[in-house]
Amino acid sequence: MKENKYLELLNEKFEHPEAIYTELINLEAIQNLPKGTELYLSDVHGADKAFNHILKTGAGNLREKIGSYFSDEWTTEKMDEFNLFISYPEEALKNSEYAQKKDQDWYMQMIRDLIDFMQFCAVKYTRSKLRKALPEEYSYVIEELLYTDMSQNEKDLYYNNILYRLISLGQAETFMIKLCQVIQRLVIDHLHLVGDIFDRASGEKIVMERLMTHHSVDIQWGNHDILWMGAMYGSKANLVTMLRIAARYGYLFELEKTYGLNLRPLFLFAEEQYGIHENFKPKVVEPTNTFQEESEELLTKVHQALAIIQFKLEGQTIKRRPDFDMDDRLLLDKIDLDKKQIEIDGKSYPLNDFPINQINAADPYQLNAEEAHIVQTLMESFQQSEKLIRYMGFLLKEGSMYLVYNGQLLYHGCIPLTESGELDTFTFEGEALKGKAMLDKFEEYIRTAASSRQETEDYATDLLWYSWTGKKSPLFGRDRMTTFERYYIDDKSVAKENRNPYFQLRGNEEVMLNILKAFDLDSPDAKVINGHTPVKAKKGELPVKANGRLVVIDGGMSAAYQASTGIAGYSLINNSYGFQIVTHQPFESVQALFDKRKDETSLKQIIDGKLERRLIKDTTIGESLQEQIDDLQQLLYYLKRKK
Repeated sequence: MKENKYLELLNEKFEHPEAIYTELINLEAIQNLPKGTELYLSDVHGADKAFNHILKTGAGNLREKIGSYFSDEWTTEKMDEFNLFISYPEEALKNSEYAQKKDQDWYMQMIRDLIDFMQFCAVKYTRSKLRKALPEEYSYVIEELLYTDMSQNEKDLYYNNILYRLISLGQAETFMIKLCQVIQRLVIDHLHLVGDIFDRASGEKIVMERLMTHHSVDIQWGNHDILWMGAMYGSKANLVTMLRIAARYGYLFELEKTYGLNLRPLFLFAEEQYGIHENFKPKVVEPTNTFQEESEELLTKVHQALAIIQFKLEGQTIKRRPDFDMDDRLLLDKIDLDKKQIEIDGKSYPLNDFPINQINAADPYQLNAEEAHIVQTLMESFQQSEKLIRYMGFLLKEGSMYLVYNGQLLYHGCIPLTESGELDTFTFEGEALKGKAMLDKFEEYIRTAASSRQETEDYATDLLWYSWTGKKSPLFGRDRMTTFERYYIDDKSVAKENRNPYFQLRGNEEVMLNILKAFDLDSPDAKVINGHTPVKAKKGELPVKANGRLVVIDGGMSAAYQASTGIAGYSLINNSYGFQIVTHQPFESVQALFDKRKDETSLKQIIDGKLERRLIKDTTIGESLQEQIDDLQQLLYYLKRKK
């Protein structure tokens, strides 16, 4: 009965059997198209210019396609120039070099080249899907140009007349810009963002706006994303920590301006209560418009105030949740206030200019009245920011702890393991879980916290903080976060953070196969796509590990990491023939690209030897299409039987 009711509802979508036949033919045709090209990125960390460049160039895929189509006719220089034009059409049209060329013949030839190349890029798409990619204001004109048969002289005249009118009406340049944007979209069919959009720089707002208008994207949450989500959904410790990071990297004023945060009580308190401490001076990797030398003193003081408030709030959470097993991070009550030293693991260390006067000896983790007011004010302004509400809502909607897509497993951090390589367990309110079940439960609690937005921290909200810094958090992957030690203890050996065994064992193919199996992936082509830990390419570390079963794509897109990585990140491309790893060099500026007259920021390496082309029917989308086909075939059988 339930099945028949479903089929009756399905039948209401189609006016007659012929409509069902048409839809079946359409779905089966789509299944036999080549699969679209996927782009995998991770660890953007607010590096909006580099991120934008990778999307505009398709991580070098655009230049490769230009070579495939024009290499028999054009020189390398001309193909490089065309690549820059499609990637940055507005800038190209303003470039002095193009100003000398822009006559009617140039406009006509450039539009013809763009249309021809668009046809080449669109071969993987149905007309219906291509139509959705076209700008509404020019969709009719573009379709006429795309599908005109130029073998007939009359059609050639018709085609040229369209171009003449575009030029005479002053629409040629706007039209060309729109064509370039469509081509950029066609070059990459789907984007995977494998975590960490936020922190380290202030460009997260530009990255988020770009993601929210992207035609096809999914996100796997990173620890820095969870830090911001936790702040939105009620974790005071998360909120203060993300602001401390902003002070540390010199973009706190940018956050205040962008999101309308009320930082005035914090600034006044820090100015009054804190002095200058060398370890708290901001590390400005990419100077912002609002950062000036005179701002350094205030940021240094604010940085300290946020750190102390953070340590207090973290201590409250740890004491409230003994099952988190983080008592070793309760440090404030280990301080000898008179001697100005701290005992850690049975050893005493002198403290470097620690603000003793900010600690209540009777209850070291208690916020004083001013600190409590500051936190409340910060939380209210953060949670009421229209932009932040939109951004966190988007992360919640499009994001997840992990994703299985086209036979690959995507996650940001790690799958916690024991020293022997077995899946480790974490206990959620008495329920011990590991592997896939553990990640599913983390996600369940994160969504619970988002739906309730508790003003006082409940378990789900506290788990958002644990996800950021807990020793069995799959997003963090270390046994501790030694922020306190790095700030206040000169002996750096005490600040050591031990990685989860996953990071020592992930080069072992058998270990990775067991992880894939835990997520029901046993295909010989299955891989883990992982971010989170920068690959130190300058020291010879490779992104492809475990005999090809693991690809780590964090190579340091953020300038904060490039001194240690030696590169500016990795991206991964998966087209219908297999995977390619792309190595990116630091992005200077758009002007630098035009000065060099080519893009040298990426280098591809094929990591799959397989040449058999994959079709849409072999993908996750293909599985969904097959379900629709099966339903339609069942509907036809039902209607036939009904007669």
